[in-house]
Amino acid sequence: MSISVRVIDSTNGCPVADLAVTLHAREHGGWPALTRTRTDNAGRVGSLSGEALPHGFYRLVFETGAYFAERAVDSLYAEVIVSLHHQGDPNHLHIPLLLSPFSYTTYRGNVPGAVTAGTV
Repeated sequence: MSISVRVIDSTNGCPVADLAVTLHAREHGGWPALTRTRTDNAGRVGSLSGEALPHGFYRLVFETGAYFAERAVDSLYAEVIVSLHHQGDPNHLHIPLLLSPFSYTTYRGNVPGAVTAGTV
């Protein structure tokens, strides 16, 4: 399994470019960082892991407070943390994040451009 993300600012409907995103793995009771990167101009990170990730627990940390502070917008969340449990699914995991200063939504999305069984 590999992980990609896309971040959209739902207050204006635009992609969130240059947002720091860090992937962590749970190991020995801690959460060491595996990868730290930034979203591109489309609000995407194509793959947070260069290789397939083993079964386990992972966290995505989106540094949302810095994004809003740079725009002089008051916000509630300094960061958004999405915890995942990878149980062996070999498919690519895409995590969209819809963001506003006082709320966020995330879900398991489809890989951009991919066709999944059962889709038309």
